[in-house]
Amino acid sequence: MADKKTLKLLETTPYDYRWARAEEWKPAMMMVWKTFMKFESPDYSQEGVKEFFEFITDDDIYKAFLGGSYRMMVALDGDRIIGVGSVRNMNILSLLFVDEDYHKQGVGTVLLELLGSYVKETNKEFIFKVKAAPYAVDFYKNRGFCATSCEQEKGGIRVTPMEKVL
Repeated sequence: MADKKTLKLLETTPYDYRWARAEEWKPAMMMVWKTFMKFESPDYSQEGVKEFFEFITDDDIYKAFLGGSYRMMVALDGDRIIGVGSVRNMNILSLLFVDEDYHKQGVGTVLLELLGSYVKETNKEFIFKVKAAPYAVDFYKNRGFCATSCEQEKGGIRVTPMEKVL
């Protein structure tokens, strides 16, 4: 599933990465919410914060996860979920969050590389897309993503559409 670059990254990380299990959904979304509130919510209106919460607690997305159409990968330090990355619609990165205690340790980069490999090798897609939150735009730029249009806002959610050729 992983290319040489990703395998090299995996060799240097002390954490485990794998597809999430059903029982990990709620703890993963709790970590996502906590991280969102700390780092991203200051850039959003009250409406945007509410919209994000409704997205991560929506039964339809949970059912899509259980059914396999919303793929989610976790990064683990022992049993602790320290990172989450998900893909929807074959090539769209939906969530990428790393617990505050693990920022700047490569966790997000490894998740992004693993999900990119999945998109390319399994889904046969060669364009990886993301709607980046203001806090994450530089992270994605530094990993080869380019903005495809200016920042947009819908329902209080601010994003910059970006993509990367895999």
